[in-house]
Amino acid sequence: MGTRRRVIVGVDTHAAMHCAVVLDGTGRMLATREFDASARGYCSLLTWARRFGCLEAAGVEGTGAYGAGLARQLIAEGVKVFEVPRPDRRLRRTRGKSDPIDAEAAARAVLAGTATVAPKIADGPIEAIRSLHVAKLGAIKARTAATNTLRSIILTAPESLRAQLPSSGLPNKVINACVRLRADPTRLSEPVQATKAALRSVALRAKSLREEIQLLEHQLAELVAITAPTTLATFAMGVDTTSALLVTVGDNPERLRSEAAFARLCGVAPLPASSGKTNRHRLHRGGDRSANRALHVAVIVRMRYCSRTRAYVARRTSQGLSKPEIIRCLKRYLAREIFQALRADYAALNHPA
Repeated sequence: MGTRRRVIVGVDTHAAMHCAVVLDGTGRMLATREFDASARGYCSLLTWARRFGCLEAAGVEGTGAYGAGLARQLIAEGVKVFEVPRPDRRLRRTRGKSDPIDAEAAARAVLAGTATVAPKIADGPIEAIRSLHVAKLGAIKARTAATNTLRSIILTAPESLRAQLPSSGLPNKVINACVRLRADPTRLSEPVQATKAALRSVALRAKSLREEIQLLEHQLAELVAITAPTTLATFAMGVDTTSALLVTVGDNPERLRSEAAFARLCGVAPLPASSGKTNRHRLHRGGDRSANRALHVAVIVRMRYCSRTRAYVARRTSQGLSKPEIIRCLKRYLAREIFQALRADYAALNHPA
């Protein structure tokens, strides 16, 4: 097998099975095989790939989803892992679509040097923040759905019942009023009693979600304050915006080589869009949309409450820039400031006093 031969492995990941392809340094395919998406399967894949030579690198699809476990295992074993996006649609039209084809494309992307993004390790406090953040967002979405359901039932409820409920007001006021309703279980065939039971059921659900959100907010605030105090102390940065940016960076910030790379990751890096006599730039359309939204929210807050930012907006407006263009500039400046704060927080995490 030639143990000194340099080999590259590409993996197409799925929920139950991973398909792997091994290439040598010249791009020749050596083997392809499927493995279980489990700890035992990851070890078997690693052992199998090393039979063909010195495993130099691996290209893995979906390192933030189905390939997260495999990426962690490979990194722990000292293998350089690169995150590979889905194959280009033009390539699929010409070569077809199958797991071995996608795995081979992932390996060739690493071999050609087009796959350069290191995956997030997700094994530290940032992963803990991500879990709480995702749980909170899900609870907020469910509470919104429950509140909307509550209002729609009230809208079509019998008039005698609607008179007992607040016609308007804060959601908590409506929820509390519906929780106090009591239906007669022996008369559920009557619209009034059935509507009371429905309103109380949905209101109890919304109340439970409200309490769940409050608990998650408290836990998330404590964890973010411990993990990223410098970033959290930056003007206009709150728990939610700081959490979103931390999740975007992950537990291994070294994968971001500079603040320009961080700006590109957040979708606020300018790209040249010139042609002929037209010389202009536009924003990078990719990147993490959650991080982009966090920077946008912080910029809007600064435009309202920060005197320096208001002065900058006035100066740039006098120069002929539109409000969207000014916001783009501010988001890029804020990304540079946040990157420095994040570096200080990560350095404190890795080297505590």
